[in-house]
Amino acid sequence: MNTLFAAHGAPRTFLTLLKREFWENKGGLLWAPIVTGAIFLALTVMALTVAEVGIGKTKVQIGALNLDKITQNLDENQRASVGAAIDISALMTAGQISIVVAIVVFFYCLGALYDERRDRSVLFWKSLPVSDRDTVLSKVATALVIAPVIGILVGIATGLGIHLLLAIYLAFHGINVFDLLLGAASPMKVIGYLLGTIPLNVVWALPTVGWLLLCSAWAKSKPFLWAIALPVGAGVLVSWFDVMRSLSLPDSWFWTHVVARLVGSIIPGSWINFESLERTNIRGPEDFMDIASLGSFYQVLSQPSIWIWAAIGIAMIIVAIRLRRWRDDG
Repeated sequence: MNTLFAAHGAPRTFLTLLKREFWENKGGLLWAPIVTGAIFLALTVMALTVAEVGIGKTKVQIGALNLDKITQNLDENQRASVGAAIDISALMTAGQISIVVAIVVFFYCLGALYDERRDRSVLFWKSLPVSDRDTVLSKVATALVIAPVIGILVGIATGLGIHLLLAIYLAFHGINVFDLLLGAASPMKVIGYLLGTIPLNVVWALPTVGWLLLCSAWAKSKPFLWAIALPVGAGVLVSWFDVMRSLSLPDSWFWTHVVARLVGSIIPGSWINFESLERTNIRGPEDFMDIASLGSFYQVLSQPSIWIWAAIGIAMIIVAIRLRRWRDDG
């Protein structure tokens, strides 16, 4: 094992560490999103089965209008609206699976450094020619990049699978929507959109990942309680003594800008300002897709607070690396 790590240089060593993290946590990183996607597909099949029992072999209609005639006589604007609606549904499916991945990553970070001390496997890993820095950074990369990419790919595959099942079901009833799926919708745009948000999610999630790894490296027991109790307890005290009002800020400010940033920034899309979206004049799904673009979302990086929190997250990761060097609980 020593030869394996020493012979290939730093890049190959780090790649080996990433593989180690993946294989040791394959159940959560890979199978959790796959099982979630499979459940979504199974629920879709069940819903279509129930619909088939109710509809039978009759035409699928909206009131007195045949759905096949509606879908085949759409103008360009209507096709754009339908395609945008399909893209939004794919984004929602991928987002739901990404939330499951975020939960997995939350507990992965909490146990990343604590579990190896508890089962004493840290002694074995420290005997290898691998630095604490590379070990911790491989866990950071797994949490911020590897897991989200897997979640996005599984989410896209699940969304496409659901749309394909719906298209096949409608085809058996004489309704052809494959042209809408392939022509009006933009699956490649959705994939590029989701993958394009990863760098933004990385910067945004740094404080939560740093905080969880710090608790994992520091806590002698029950890192989950420490990770939740400290920020939530601080929020309760701040609200109790009206600290924010003395600074001319609402009580919710501390919960939104401190507590949520420490424990909830790992949720994908939590950087979206939904209040500003609500104030925007959205007349249809195509307007939403235009407004909710990568360009508009990346404007959040112009806020100084996001970089301050990113620096705090990096600082906590550095402290976690330092703690791993000397912390060795039984």
